[in-house]
Amino acid sequence: MTRITTQSALQQAFTIRRRVFIEEQHVPEAIEFDQYDRLDADCLHVLIHHNSVPAATGRVRFIDQSAKLERICVLKPYRQYGLGKRVIAALEAMAIEKKVSQCLLHGQTHAIPFYERLGYKVVSEVFIEDGIPHVEMVKQML
Repeated sequence: MTRITTQSALQQAFTIRRRVFIEEQHVPEAIEFDQYDRLDADCLHVLIHHNSVPAATGRVRFIDQSAKLERICVLKPYRQYGLGKRVIAALEAMAIEKKVSQCLLHGQTHAIPFYERLGYKVVSEVFIEDGIPHVEMVKQML
C-alpha cells in the first residue's frame, strides 16, 4: 500500500481514475474530480502497484465518526489480482488509525458481492450517482 504523499503519486491516481471512471464508465470529468482531490484535503488517498505499475487507487474521507471510502478503482488489465481488496484494506487501515466507528461507501450495484465479501452490508435502495446505479453500504469498525 502506498499512502499518497506527493503530487506525482496523486497524478498517477488521477490517471487511473480517468481511465476507469471517465473513459470506461463515461463519468463526466467535472463530476469525477472535486475539492478533495488535493494533498491538503480532509481525506487520504492510496495508490496500489502491480509489478511496479500503478494499477489501483482509492481515497477515504472522514465525516464525524465515519470514514467514507470513495473513488475506488482498478485498471481493467489488473482486476484479477486482488488489488481492489488491497485498496479497501489500505483505506480501512487508515480509518482504524482515526478510530472511526464505521466505514461507508457508495458501491456500484455490480460490485455489491465484492463489498459483501469484505463485510459491507447494503443499507439503502438503489440510487443513481454519476449516471450509474449505486447503493450505500456500511461496515462496522469498532
